[in-house]
Amino acid sequence: MTIARSVRIMGILNVTPDSFSDGGNYFDSQAAFDQVRRLIDDGADIIDVGGESTRPYAEPVMVKDELGRVIPIIESIRSFSDITVSIDTTKAEVARQALRAGADIINDISALRNDPGMIDLVRKSDAELIIMHMKGTPGTMQDSPHYQNVVEEVLSFFRQRLDFLEAEGIDLDRVIIDPGIGFGKKLEHNLRLLNHLERLSELGRPVLLGHSRKRFLGDLTGLEADQRDAITSVVSALSVEKNVSIFRVHDVAATRVALEVAKAIRLA
Repeated sequence: MTIARSVRIMGILNVTPDSFSDGGNYFDSQAAFDQVRRLIDDGADIIDVGGESTRPYAEPVMVKDELGRVIPIIESIRSFSDITVSIDTTKAEVARQALRAGADIINDISALRNDPGMIDLVRKSDAELIIMHMKGTPGTMQDSPHYQNVVEEVLSFFRQRLDFLEAEGIDLDRVIIDPGIGFGKKLEHNLRLLNHLERLSELGRPVLLGHSRKRFLGDLTGLEADQRDAITSVVSALSVEKNVSIFRVHDVAATRVALEVAKAIRLA
């Protein structure tokens, strides 16, 4: 049995020295290449390549450094595979060169608020676009985030951003939304969003869930980041019932099995 084709699994490839759970693991080009092979063999539908850590309080990375990390690996992927590739960046120049190298998706955690040049780039490309909700920046987002109603505020944010993108001439059929689990949110905010993910369907766009190994899972279980893949898969299995279209995860194999079991139970 296989999961529904409308559900895609995005494998994470952080070519960074300081990402929260795997920083430095794939900073070496051969290690990164081997991990891409592993993600593809495990059944990933998308490879998300990132060259700048977005963990809380992460330091910004210069454009040239980010390019030096991500472009070689995208070119390497394209040398042997036609798998969908996503570039995880908030910088227009990085996204531009990544698209030239063969990337298909721009994954911008700032929702095109960080770099004004990103708007024109997206408008002129045919790439899919992922926009995420984040209160603040990676450097400030966990400084006592507060919400009156996190679900309604996230919905309002996306309505405003989608209206803005449409006004800028960007086809909304290309846009995917990510509620930003762990980005400017406390434990209770993350749990409430997860419990009400189906509300995002009101926006009429596919939903990406990026919950893999996040700190809130450690707060719940006491597990360290590299021990959280099993509980990540539990959340994935629960969330597929809430109309999530893409799961962004570190452990693709475990996620695929969890989604297949969830589907079997649902269809029994």
